[in-house]
Amino acid sequence: MKSKEIRQQFLDFFASKGHQVVASSSLVPHGDPTLLFTNAGMNQFKDVFLGFDKRPYTRAASSQKCVRAGGKHNDLENVGYTARHHTFFEMLGNFSFGDYFKRDAIAYAWELLTEVYKLPKEKLLVTVYAEDDEAYDIWTKEMGVPADKVIRIGDNKGARYASDNFWMMGDTGPCGPCTEIFYDHGAHIWGGPPGSPEEDGDRFIEIWNNVFMQFNRDEQGVMHPLPKPSVDTGMGLERISAVLQGVHANYEIDLFQALIKAAARETKTTDLESPSLKVLADHIRACSFLIADGVIPGNEGRGYVLRRIIRRAIRHGYKLGVRAAFFYKLVPDLVIEMGEAYPELVSNKTRVMDTLKQEEDRFFETIENGMAILETELADIAAKGGKTFNGETAFKLHDTYGFPLDLTADVCRERDVTVDAAAFDAAMARQKDQARAAGKFKMSANLEYDGAATQFHGYEKLESDALVLALYKDGAAVDSLSEGEVGVVVLDNTPFYAESGGQVGDSGELRASDGIFSVEDTQKVQASVFGHHGVVTTGKISKGDSLKARVNTRARAATMRNHSATHLMHKALREVLGGHVQQKGSLVDSEKTRFDFVHTAPLTDDEIRQVEALVNAEILANEATQARVMGIEDAQKTGAMMLFGEKYGDEVRVLDIGSSRELCGGTHVSRTGDIGLFKITGESGVAAGVRRVEATTGENALKLMQQQQALLGQIAAELKAPASEVPAKLGQLMDNVKTLEKELARLKSKLASSQGDDLVNQAVDLGGIKVLAATLDGADANTLRETMDKLKDKLKSAAIVLASANDGKVSLAAGVTPDLIAKLKAGELVNFVAGQVGGKGGGKPDMAMAGGTDASQLPQALSSVEGWVKAKLN
Repeated sequence: MKSKEIRQQFLDFFASKGHQVVASSSLVPHGDPTLLFTNAGMNQFKDVFLGFDKRPYTRAASSQKCVRAGGKHNDLENVGYTARHHTFFEMLGNFSFGDYFKRDAIAYAWELLTEVYKLPKEKLLVTVYAEDDEAYDIWTKEMGVPADKVIRIGDNKGARYASDNFWMMGDTGPCGPCTEIFYDHGAHIWGGPPGSPEEDGDRFIEIWNNVFMQFNRDEQGVMHPLPKPSVDTGMGLERISAVLQGVHANYEIDLFQALIKAAARETKTTDLESPSLKVLADHIRACSFLIADGVIPGNEGRGYVLRRIIRRAIRHGYKLGVRAAFFYKLVPDLVIEMGEAYPELVSNKTRVMDTLKQEEDRFFETIENGMAILETELADIAAKGGKTFNGETAFKLHDTYGFPLDLTADVCRERDVTVDAAAFDAAMARQKDQARAAGKFKMSANLEYDGAATQFHGYEKLESDALVLALYKDGAAVDSLSEGEVGVVVLDNTPFYAESGGQVGDSGELRASDGIFSVEDTQKVQASVFGHHGVVTTGKISKGDSLKARVNTRARAATMRNHSATHLMHKALREVLGGHVQQKGSLVDSEKTRFDFVHTAPLTDDEIRQVEALVNAEILANEATQARVMGIEDAQKTGAMMLFGEKYGDEVRVLDIGSSRELCGGTHVSRTGDIGLFKITGESGVAAGVRRVEATTGENALKLMQQQQALLGQIAAELKAPASEVPAKLGQLMDNVKTLEKELARLKSKLASSQGDDLVNQAVDLGGIKVLAATLDGADANTLRETMDKLKDKLKSAAIVLASANDGKVSLAAGVTPDLIAKLKAGELVNFVAGQVGGKGGGKPDMAMAGGTDASQLPQALSSVEGWVKAKLN
């Protein structure tokens, strides 16, 4: 039975038992900052179990894609070395939300395994929590499992409920006992049953875990029975496939075998048992699914984990002799195997391949040097009989050659060597300290303030009466600031927005009775304390002053237009390019919005037009903007977009602009129509898999379009044609230019040929070898090359230097006939001459080019050629 049939039978079975079959959630857990990646089937139902969410069904089943390669759950270092560890796996699960409980959960599991999958009952044994008499009785008295095959697992960690068979979501909250089902692979494999001293062996393999959430544990550790106990189960598809396909290791199942053969094909490896092929087969699954779900390789968070997995795969390809990008070529094979069950693989196939290839190309540029250093260090360790790899060298590999620590450790482990992780961490910390010391921090970051928080009124008004709580000059607290002095002012309340969420801080003025302070920027001194940066323009400002705080209304209005347009643009980009688009950074000020997002290819002109059309349609609709402050859980229920990796508090601001809904604390227009006009001004790439769009709105967009219209009018006037005919006229003009350029090149070649004939007679004879150093007036590089070839043909045995000078710049060509290159090299000759005219160059032994910047020295440089050749020949 193939893996895809096993998956489908599982889902069909539970559908027949009244379960709602739910699609797998993303590998990036939305709204759950506690998880790096989705690592269990219950993740998407977490809020249901906690009572924060209610679904229209009380029974569910799913095949959930999972990754365990970072954070608490990290299997990366074991992949390739064991039979069952993976970075990516599928978790089959059935769930009950206050519906059925132990009896039905156990009965369903037993029926599926023994009647549908037809596993021999004698091959199965189960475990229960030692105190769970109810589960024990269901297994022995109702399911008919012999008592000697139902093992009670007690507390083994020194405290009650600290058992492998008692599950907890955290220190407090839902928890309960679990019952696990094991498969006996046979006495020919070493290992004992669970609970025995040999339980870590591979004979008895857990295939299914049924968790019974029946208690709520409070902060005192007291277990309170839940009013609606629930069920959460998990069975690894890879493990049950191994059992049903009669193999022992997961890598022997059909799905992995197809990928192993594909990896062997791309690496030209004949040994299908190679551990490196297993690594490649595993890693292509994790990498492809992560990229399809919007993760891109990077230097932090999820992106860094993905980069580590990719580079570990590349290293194993390198180990098999591959020296160029290959890993991305496994994606089509993965799509064949898993695309039917997970259509996101199909729709994102090209993007996944492009992202992987870019990352491969980048790493292959440095892996050769990095591996050389690694191998040299390992050879030195072996020669000395050592067992520890230098942590400083490991850091150099990480910092200079892009080798993650676990990749270095992976190579070392193959040689029975461990990395000095403490020394690596020390080197990493030292670099961070140096970076911090060298960095230029904004003044607010260094201010010591222990007063009251700033009350922000900037959403409602742009002017307020305020009291000066603190003043700073050169980072130190002062009592006053005088005219001309630069400093920071902290107020008890303010309408000024402090830079946050990509939006720049407000500018404006603070006007007191004795002076005026011009605010050039507003930054946060602390999370809820605003610092107004600027200069005293008149009089002085003192601590305790009452003053009028006024925001620059024109700049704020322009910034709000750009910020609101950013939200609409984000949504439009997702509609036009796909759901993989995620924000990776933004900068919003009064002039523009700059938006970085996940996407592997440049936007086409048509895609840019589509985005502009969608945003301007929202502007024309003139919908009212709504901002609501609510709890984070309530915000999640509204479907508001949250930025992955962003830290949110218990309360958040949900912003509705047109059809966009995001969490945002910035300032925005009252209605979408206030934006006026939206225009994209630029598109570029800023990193692998990250694009940048710049745009502007309102008056700035109008000004830009007027400038472009005026420019088009000037071009039309010069071409003496209506604006509508400019493209055609330019096309004709370019065709004429190309024709003239060809004619000019023909005439130059003809002139050079005639000059070349004249130059033959200028060659000096050195014992049968001709030496020629001459100037060709008006010749370009191509003309110099063409003339050189003709002269070499005519002079037969010669060393030649040709030069031309234009606007003070020198072009040089040196040529040596084949019979002389053993003694004379064109590259050395051209560099000898170029060095005298302020330049350098290079090329092949028979032909080389160079440039120079000092044409005044050219005659002397050419006259020295004969002596140089003579010296070389002697």
